[in-house]
Parts: sequence; structure tokens; C-alpha cells
Amino acid sequence: MSDPIIALVMLGLFIVFIFLGFPIAFTLMAMGIMFGAYAYYVPGQSIFDNNIFYLFTQNTFSVMNNDVLISIPLFLFMGYIIERANILDRLFESLQVSLRHVPGSMAVAALITCALFATATGIVGAVVTLMGLLALPSMLKAGYDQKLATGVIAAGGTLGILIPPSIMLIVYAATAGVSVVKLYAAAMVPGILLATLYLGYVIIRVVLNPKLAPKPKNVEDVGFLHALWMIVTAFLPLAALILTVLGSILFGLATPSEAAAMGALGGIVLAVVYRAFSWQRLKEAVFLTAKTTAMVCYLFVGSWTFSSVFSYLGGESVVKEFMLSMDLSTIQFLLLTQLIIFILGWPLEWSEIIIIFVPIFLPLLEHFGVDPLFFGILIAINLQTSFLTPPMAMSAYYLKGIAPKEVELWTIFKGCFPFLGMVFLTIALIYVEPRIVNWLPDLMYNSDHSMEDVAPGEDDEEGSVMDPAFLMGGSN
Repeated sequence: MSDPIIALVMLGLFIVFIFLGFPIAFTLMAMGIMFGAYAYYVPGQSIFDNNIFYLFTQNTFSVMNNDVLISIPLFLFMGYIIERANILDRLFESLQVSLRHVPGSMAVAALITCALFATATGIVGAVVTLMGLLALPSMLKAGYDQKLATGVIAAGGTLGILIPPSIMLIVYAATAGVSVVKLYAAAMVPGILLATLYLGYVIIRVVLNPKLAPKPKNVEDVGFLHALWMIVTAFLPLAALILTVLGSILFGLATPSEAAAMGALGGIVLAVVYRAFSWQRLKEAVFLTAKTTAMVCYLFVGSWTFSSVFSYLGGESVVKEFMLSMDLSTIQFLLLTQLIIFILGWPLEWSEIIIIFVPIFLPLLEHFGVDPLFFGILIAINLQTSFLTPPMAMSAYYLKGIAPKEVELWTIFKGCFPFLGMVFLTIALIYVEPRIVNWLPDLMYNSDHSMEDVAPGEDDEEGSVMDPAFLMGGSN
């Protein structure tokens, strides 16, 4: 059996183990070391002298030494602190009161709250769960249609994947070797566009059929000054924190890691101001941050080891040659890769897709003339669908877990379908007009996006996969 065939067997076994429920990160490590021992085997060499162990060690060091990845635990900590500071209920109530004269005011308030909170946390499950506990009972009590109410929360909770400061975009930047700053700039307009389409759909739908979202009666008597005060004390502080963090990154005032540290401190300050800070909540936020960060780091180490061995055995060349043999146009290549990522989004989380499968397509971008920033934004929008598309729509399952018993899972699925259409519409608009993605980076930085464009604080080699093939004087 040739090395490329073994590489494909390696990939196939990995997919099988995933469906069997094995932990993805540790499966990647185990398979990378096992197949790497074969790939880098030298007759007469002790097994512990095999270069696969050098590869594994170097990849671990590269992950721990990557400056860009420092921002992940800091942004996560910021999100967990804000989540536990009881800011969400204040925010939703203030928006609900301020938007009381807007058609579907509670749904609109829920969408804006989801978008802002998802942006602050970047954790889809947490946003959907908390908003499901807070907003869903209120909307159902007010007589809102179940499909509309559940669809708003399920779709709104996924916006944090796309709208900066997004954890997913940081992971993609580290994987693809592109600038986090420019990636954030590229994501701004598409993120705002998608959120606007969500809001527009809700308002138009309610205008055409007011019975879907009856006007709430319990907020009619709230005065203007009181509503303004609620906005100032609940909405503006969190919005100001997010805009400060994001603005400092986009305008070059701070690196993503520095901005994330500032955001983490700001989250603590907000918790103190709202009298929601406690050592127990701080402890919970630290533990959750450490747990999630460790998962991401293990995934990076495992995937880089797996990818190195896969490439060394010739698997990457096989995939590349197969894609090139199909004689695809650029648009056909993009549609095919997005279809594959769309399907992968059913059984896999976004982190596994970005770290494991996206690197397979990255070497092909230059051949098809695809901007890696553009490709990354398409993926970020595409992954919205993985949370909304049956049978593995995770947002729907998160919401079903805390929804009242009368709300059926299929009802939530049907509520997600219109918002899923908005996602596809956004993707179509970007294909038709790529400047939706490129306009802001070009305006702010006036530079070309290339594969050599690396994140701030990194050189071209830092964070790269260390392939020990050079130690062996060539290929196996």
C-alpha cells in the first residue's frame, strides 16, 4: 500500500472515530503519532528516537508560543464574566421598553440582545440558552408565534461566530496565517448585513401579520426619560466595551491580545458596577475559560500533528491533484468547498472544521485566485447554517433543552428555516458583490490580501507546523 493511500486511510479512520464518539482532539493526537511513527520510521532506529515525537513536541511549543492565540482565553474570560454578571436581563428589558412601538418589539429586542451578547461572548450555546430562559417565556406569554420566537433566539445566538471580536475568526487567522485585524475588518459589513436582514425579516413579517407578535401591554406606561435611563445604564456600557475593544483592534491602537486583555478587565469592571461580582463567579469564569482554552489548544496540537503526517504521506497532494483534475472555475471551487463545509457542519463543531479540514483547502486558494480573507468570511457565514440546519441544528437543541414542554423540536426547526434563508441570501450577495467583504479592509488598510499576510506579532514561521522531514533529507 502506497503512502498516499495510507494517508487517505488515515483520514477515513479519523472520520469513523468521530462518528463513534471518540474525543476529537485526543483522536487526532493518537492517530497522528501512530501513523507518524510509520511515516518517519528509520530502520534500526529506537521507537523513542522517531521524529514524530519531535514533531509533536514542536507543535505543542508552537501553539503555546503563538501570540495570537493568547487572545482566545482573554476573550472567553470576558464573555464568561459578562455572562455571570446578570447583564443580559437588564439589556433585554431596556431594549424591550425602548423599542415598544416597533412592530414585533420583543423579537427585535431579543435579536439585538442576542447579537450584542453573542458578540461579547462568542459562545453560541451560552447565548441561546440564556436568551431562551429570559426572552422566550416572555414572548410566549405575550402571545408570540412559537416559530417566530424560537427562530429569533436560535438564529440570533449564532451571530457571535461572524461579528467581531469572534473567537472563530481568531482560530481561522491562526490556521490560515492571515491578519486577525484585517479579518475582523472584512467580517464587519457581512455581520451587520446578516443581522440587518434578520431584523428586517422580523419587522416585515410582523407588519404583514400582526397576530404573530401582539403588542405588549405591560410597557405602555413607561416614560421617555425612564426608558432613556434604562438604555444608558444597561445597553450603553456593554456596547461601549465591545466598541472600544473592537475599535482599538481595527484602528491599530492595540493588538488583538492587548484588546482582549482590556476587554477582560472591562468585563470585571462592569460586573463590579452592576454589583454582580463575586469570588465564586470569578472562579467559575476562570475554570470555564481554562477548560475551553485547553480544548482549543489540544485541537491545534492534534490537528497540526495529524496534518503534518497526512501531508508528509502525500494525502494533501492527492486531494490537491483531485481538485485540480476536476478543472473547476473559481466560483465552482468555492461552491464545492462551501458545500463540503456545510455538510461537515452537521456532525462537527466549528472549531474542528476550521482546525482540521480547512487547511486541506488552503493550498488551493492561490491556484484559484481566492483571497484567504474572503474565503474565511464565507466559511464564517456558512457555519451559521450548521447551527440552524436539521438534523444536527445545535442551536435548536440548546433551545429545546430549556424551552417549555409545549414547544416541540420540529417547531424550532421550522422557526429556523426563514433565518437560514437569510444566511443563504447573504452568501449569495457576497458572491455577486465581493466588495461587501473587501471594502472595509481596503478602505482602512489599502493593501492586498495575500497568503503571506500574517497576524500581528507573528513572523512567517511562528505558529507554523513543524515538519521533521528536513531531518531525514527528503521524503520517506
